[in-house]
Amino acid sequence: MEFLNKNLIFLIPLFGVVGLLFMGRKSAWVSKQISGDEKMTELAGYIADGAMAFLRSEWRVLAYFVALAMVLLGYSGTTVETSSPVIAISFLLGALFSAFAGYLGMRIATKANVRTTEAAKTSLAQALKVSFTGGTVMGLGVAGLAIIGLGSLFIVFYQIYVVNTGGNVNGKDMQKALDVLAGFSLGAESIALFARVGGGIYTKAADVGADLVGKVEAGIPEDDVRNPATIADNVGDNVGDVAGMGADLFGSYVATMLATMVLGREIVSQDNFGGIAPILLPMLIAGLGLIFSIVGASFVRIKKETDSVQSALNLGNWMSIILTAIATFFAVKWLLPETMSIRGVAFTKTDVFLSIAVGLVVGTLMSIITEYYTAMGKRPVMSIIKQSSTGHATNIIAGLAVGMESTVLPILVLAAGIYGSFHFAGLYGVAIAAAGMMSTTAMQLAIDAFGPIADNAGGIAEMSQLPEEVRHRTDTLDAVGNTTAATGKGFAIASAALTSLALFAAFVGVAGIDHIDIYKADVLAGLFIGGMIPFIFSALCISAVGRAAMAMVQEVRRQFREIPGIMEYKAKPEYEKCVAISTQASLREMVAPGLIALITPIIVGFTLGPEVLGGLLAGVTVSGVLMGIFQSNAGGAWDNAKKSFEKGVEINGEIYYKKSEPHKASVTGDTVGDPFKDTSGPSMNILIKLMSIVSLVIAPHIHVENNGVTKILPQNHKEVKIEAVKTAFTKIKN
Repeated sequence: MEFLNKNLIFLIPLFGVVGLLFMGRKSAWVSKQISGDEKMTELAGYIADGAMAFLRSEWRVLAYFVALAMVLLGYSGTTVETSSPVIAISFLLGALFSAFAGYLGMRIATKANVRTTEAAKTSLAQALKVSFTGGTVMGLGVAGLAIIGLGSLFIVFYQIYVVNTGGNVNGKDMQKALDVLAGFSLGAESIALFARVGGGIYTKAADVGADLVGKVEAGIPEDDVRNPATIADNVGDNVGDVAGMGADLFGSYVATMLATMVLGREIVSQDNFGGIAPILLPMLIAGLGLIFSIVGASFVRIKKETDSVQSALNLGNWMSIILTAIATFFAVKWLLPETMSIRGVAFTKTDVFLSIAVGLVVGTLMSIITEYYTAMGKRPVMSIIKQSSTGHATNIIAGLAVGMESTVLPILVLAAGIYGSFHFAGLYGVAIAAAGMMSTTAMQLAIDAFGPIADNAGGIAEMSQLPEEVRHRTDTLDAVGNTTAATGKGFAIASAALTSLALFAAFVGVAGIDHIDIYKADVLAGLFIGGMIPFIFSALCISAVGRAAMAMVQEVRRQFREIPGIMEYKAKPEYEKCVAISTQASLREMVAPGLIALITPIIVGFTLGPEVLGGLLAGVTVSGVLMGIFQSNAGGAWDNAKKSFEKGVEINGEIYYKKSEPHKASVTGDTVGDPFKDTSGPSMNILIKLMSIVSLVIAPHIHVENNGVTKILPQNHKEVKIEAVKTAFTKIKN
């Protein structure tokens, strides 16, 4: 035990190493599976080549951004006492780790898709095993890299800025270490935003183009080999739902741990770990969650064709949550002192565990609620199906209503979670609740990534013209994948809400303000501007999809018109031209939304001060969470309403199938929902976290002194706040 007490900080990265070792083992197993016949392998090769080509193009564009950001961060690190030019290196590592996390997911997904198709020839059980193992590789890779990266950098910065200088673990020395560490999170979230937005634009431009011309106009199946956009559509599943989601949850995972560590610095802890137990706890919880995600993944299996795939996934998820909760109880009891306090709120280590339990419950409830609103056979999806019978407009109305209604219960759960966790352990309780929720990220991401792998498998089955029973099995997995994708997005948005609140609290502390007064006109203005940002952000994303989809529709129509023999399988479509349209559009259109998230906090913070910036963050967090839930759930419900017609649905006593008029209305609804659920909706959680992290990074530069004077770059320049002037005037008058 003495050894653990002295070396726990060095042991935390080993959890990540264990995760990567298991990832390697799972990846090797997937690679050994049969990849199918020559035609299947050829189609899978097109998808893999297109996906990797997009990643390389995206990385070239992002390299310029990373280089510019490093220069600015390096300079800013020289201007304040609590930062360092090393923050630029930290930022670079965060960006590289985030990009690599997306790459790992992409590589395994483009291997697992065709192997899942081949496995579906045998049984549903084997197809689930291959697709979920592929998802597990991504989940373990993302979580393992996050723990190794953050844990190792913290060791380095703690040694440099605290141990070697004999600094105070609760003072400016530790603040400096954590401020430099924040660069890692900033790099991760920046890449995540561009990856998510760019990938989302890519996949939905291809999907919408393929659907509108292929299914609606030409009347051919969704993934028919004759459709010129079908390869781009399948590539998009990987660049958006795999690489984008991998970078997204990598950034969320890191941001959650960082926010809790920053708040943990404020706690004076009499412990056996040099006073840094509250800082180490979130990383230890993440490590334990990774280990028990590995255990939970072993429970995901079925035996018969009639077994529920959703139930198998839920069992694995529940096992990882329960085991993590049990282990966390003992970890908290071991690590923390009996009593602590933060910003005047006293609490015990039992209260900390109860806050973690609150986070786990909130995450679970969010997944259950999201599943209800997006799953086949449930009231919300059935209401969309029913209203499809009267046309396209009523389908759209029903989907919008479902999306809006779906915000009520999640927000009530989030509000209760915030109140409960704060009640137990103050602001540290809110942060550690988010850490508890994110602890099983490896399992959540495995469940999420399984969906696009299954979707690709179905596409390859359709393009290869395999027997109907194979497509039936892949469709079963794909339908569950739509729901798990929606629940994953709901989970990510919930974690983002708690994480952003923790980052917000950390920003307030570093910026030196003790409250945000919305009675002030400038603060209220900031609140309204923050509430507006998710709307303009969504508008840019959705408009980008619309413009790219128009180009895709025109190209698909051109090929059908000008290349004779496509519909008779006598000529091969020019797939590469559709891939090029999606690639060019996504890289061009992802810039503006990304700059909004990065530049807005900087402009507001340096021109109007930290209190107005706090109002901006409050507005963007509330509005962004609502927009994210609404768009993700509406899109997921529209998608599964459309898929319900593949097996046949009963509307007013009559059974309707694909190609019927209600089905055509459902295709329109799904097309509207595509950019909602795969572009703008899931980007909301990155938007609100990234703006909070940018604010935290610039907080030392806009720090407010106790006498009301604000320090702005450079250090020797001082701006007298209006409050200080008023105080001085009052004293003279009196």
